[in-house]
Amino acid sequence: MGLGPDDLARIVSASGGKPFNARQLAEWIYVHRATGFADMTSLSAVMRARLSDDYTIGRMPYTDVAESVDGTRKYLFPTSTGGAIESAYIPDGDRATLCVSSQEGCRMGCRFCMTGRGGFRRSLTAGEIVNQIFSIDESRRLTNIVFMGMGEPLDNMREVLGAIDVITAPWGMAWSPTRVTLSTIGVSESLPLFLERTRVHLAVSLHSPDAAVRGSLMPTERRYPIEQTVRLLRGYDFKGQRRLSFEYTMFAGVNDRLSDADRLARLIGGMGARVNLIRFHRIPDSDLAPSSEEAIVRFKSRLEQHGIITTVRASRGEDIFAACGMLSTAKKEGRI
Repeated sequence: MGLGPDDLARIVSASGGKPFNARQLAEWIYVHRATGFADMTSLSAVMRARLSDDYTIGRMPYTDVAESVDGTRKYLFPTSTGGAIESAYIPDGDRATLCVSSQEGCRMGCRFCMTGRGGFRRSLTAGEIVNQIFSIDESRRLTNIVFMGMGEPLDNMREVLGAIDVITAPWGMAWSPTRVTLSTIGVSESLPLFLERTRVHLAVSLHSPDAAVRGSLMPTERRYPIEQTVRLLRGYDFKGQRRLSFEYTMFAGVNDRLSDADRLARLIGGMGARVNLIRFHRIPDSDLAPSSEEAIVRFKSRLEQHGIITTVRASRGEDIFAACGMLSTAKKEGRI
């Protein structure tokens, strides 16, 4: 799970197979979704036996699931370090989205994120990322994948690109890149390679156009200033199928004034990007509070007056540890 044609070809060769057997192996893993080598009947019995002796498929079942009254489901997957990662399944009409994690913990330390509070343990492999897609109950119903779970995807560049290859390549799941979105705080050393190597949508966590305010919410502003990220993005073409959006979580009295909307419009104007306004899910021991619905509506209207397409993300799963990192934290603390 998670390996591409070159690695699979080396495995097949070491097992006495031919190059075409690597294509068959990929098809069994990613198309037929085989859970054991014995199922791979187009491979010789000798090769199946050798593969079984030296390898596993890499599928890992979830250990816990919490279901919301709105249909959202949060899955908990164990890790090799004894920790856990989360995946969130979000049904919405004809759409069925899965938010996948890319790391166990996170180095970014955002003030409003439970994952960051727990510190960083390690980055996930491409196989562990893809396993989340294959191992939830609704796997076959999924229409969209979002790299917006635990961790910073571009802090795990190699494995995330490997997972995106599995999802979008003809030898893998063969999904259109337009069904995949990656969310990042704007890791400048990784962002250009991501933009050149993939065609998936990009969502940038912005949260304030003011460097000081953003720095108080996101310590990484000092290393990856949002103005620098915006300048970098202006050098790329987002007029085709690839979409650029900015994520903006609304905090009462912090970043929800009309002057903040005006400044945000000046920062990202002319890029053809959209803004997703996000209602803040309260987390324990935080002095941050969600903006009122009236403030969110006013903010959205002001951005639209500036010609910026603006949406308000629907709140989902508030009754099941909705904020990222809360379910795994509850598991670690023995509350579930």
